[in-house]
Amino acid sequence: MSLDLDAEFTEPVQGGRLYRAGRHIYLGDVGSQGDLRLEAMSRFLQDVATDDALDTDLRATLGGTWVLRRMAVEIVTAPHFNDDIEFATFCSGVGPAWAERRTDLRSPSGTLLARTVAIWVLIDQAGGRPISLPEEFFAIYGSSTRGRKVSGRLTHRKPAQQASSRAWPIRESDFDFLDHVNNARYLEAVEDELVARLPKHQPVIAELEFRGAIERGEPVELVSELGAAVEGEGELRVWLVAGGEVRMSARVGTRFVPTPSRPLPK
Repeated sequence: MSLDLDAEFTEPVQGGRLYRAGRHIYLGDVGSQGDLRLEAMSRFLQDVATDDALDTDLRATLGGTWVLRRMAVEIVTAPHFNDDIEFATFCSGVGPAWAERRTDLRSPSGTLLARTVAIWVLIDQAGGRPISLPEEFFAIYGSSTRGRKVSGRLTHRKPAQQASSRAWPIRESDFDFLDHVNNARYLEAVEDELVARLPKHQPVIAELEFRGAIERGEPVELVSELGAAVEGEGELRVWLVAGGEVRMSARVGTRFVPTPSRPLPK
């Protein structure tokens, strides 16, 4: 794959907290090829992270809410319709007001399907400002981080002036209880542009950065650029721009798949 990820996929620490959960892939989670959509995978990752926090009773003492800053995904074998997936997630590093979460997706037999890493920032829900991680957080997750420090820096460039652009509609169902477009919904724009510009390509790696929330009533532009295709591999960059500012950017590496990886059941 010509597109490299900047992310580091660390392994869990023996004795550190490792949370496990399962999910089943239903019809609404897959695309036309039957593979798990990036949007659905992102939604699953959010849910499993929430399940982990609920299991610790930490949410009541954090004094804030988590907002996704950066995420990277490497797909080894795409999960498929009607599959069961097992998730294993742990905290792999921290910053002053953020934490890194590593999550692996495996089949029930233990085969690695995908691995992900994400930076989540703890913010004051009322003011939207980052707040320091409390001692209660380190009491639960500190042992799994090995004291590893991670950066919350964003690195994606802005789109070129000649990049392709079109309007992207925002729907009421895109907003969550924070009154912002939910993180997972951004992936719908990425996947829609992938089908339009690289038909019959499936994502293999993806890296997303979230720079700001899309608010109600803002006109949004979907901007994209294609990289050079080499031996069936492609590269797509996508930006969502509102008010002249990039709110989300994505780099996606793809592979040409002429037929579904597995047929859908009749």
